[in-house]
Amino acid sequence: MQATGYGFLGGLLGSILMLFVGLTLSGSGLQYIWPLAILLMFIDARFLCFAYAGGILALSNIVIGWPAVSAPQVLGLVAILHMVESVLIYFSGHLGAVPAYIKVDKNRLVGGFALQRFWPIPVVALIVIGQTQMQQTGIEMPEWWPLIKPEVDAADLDTLLYSLFPVVAGLGYGDIAAARKPREKSRLSAKYLAIYSFILLVLAVLSDKYAVMALMGALFSPLGHEMVIYLNKKMEIANKPLYVPPEQGVMVLDVVPGTTAWKAGLRSGNIILTLNDVPLYSKSTLEDMLQQNPGMVEIAYISEEDQQYKRELVNLSPGKPFGMLPVPEGGERSYMEFTKPGAFIKKWAVKILRI
Repeated sequence: MQATGYGFLGGLLGSILMLFVGLTLSGSGLQYIWPLAILLMFIDARFLCFAYAGGILALSNIVIGWPAVSAPQVLGLVAILHMVESVLIYFSGHLGAVPAYIKVDKNRLVGGFALQRFWPIPVVALIVIGQTQMQQTGIEMPEWWPLIKPEVDAADLDTLLYSLFPVVAGLGYGDIAAARKPREKSRLSAKYLAIYSFILLVLAVLSDKYAVMALMGALFSPLGHEMVIYLNKKMEIANKPLYVPPEQGVMVLDVVPGTTAWKAGLRSGNIILTLNDVPLYSKSTLEDMLQQNPGMVEIAYISEEDQQYKRELVNLSPGKPFGMLPVPEGGERSYMEFTKPGAFIKKWAVKILRI
């Protein structure tokens, strides 16, 4: 329901942008983009994106004249969908973040969050239904419209008739937050994606008048998207991970709402220092203490939000989970690992931590 609500708002924004630009489905090449995107997915899962399929399609049309699509329309469609995606990521990309142990190199595990979202978006696009010299009921568009002209056989484009056509599309987002909190990471990713989509939209509009801009747009569509992914990965690798073992105590990666740990005030990033005044230095010590001390116990921890030292009394009920996932300390068998090759090159090695 949440994804549907955000998707509806995203669809409204996408419809406004498509109508403003004058994007028509007839020249967008959707019948070619989808099969090509699925084929590219077998090389790498992230290639299941219109940025790559659309760029290849537009480049093929420019270089060899096949298939019969409008390169500006294809690039405009890719740009608008990614612009809508950037807005959805900014406002809801962090929701439902899943805690995970992430392998960042051959021998190092850190704590982090897997960000995975999907939004169904109902979009209203344009289709050309004909041409007439007679007065018709409808809305007369301004002289500057459309910004991207449709490629149709018509003597006068100003007399074309357009109709609105509803389409249901889907947008997805996948990311990893290890050096930043999920909200901060998703909003930073959204900003990079918004810049990419704006530049691509400008190139799409200019390519309607200048052939060299169409070539630049076709190349920028996949290469610019790769740059966005590269920058996101580089920031996570170059910056210091947030969720790593402290010098003293046990750091909390995430807490299940409503559990004993949640009621004690523990949240992601907190550091548990003592349990019944016994200092903690590893998560195994914490696990042993929780099992050996049923009933009322006192937990002392440092709050990540305000860096305040706090002490709380909680009741450990036998048989009920404490509800806290600590950061990895090494030796864990379950972790999440992202490998670059796709299904045709190498099988993905993905193990997701289950709580």
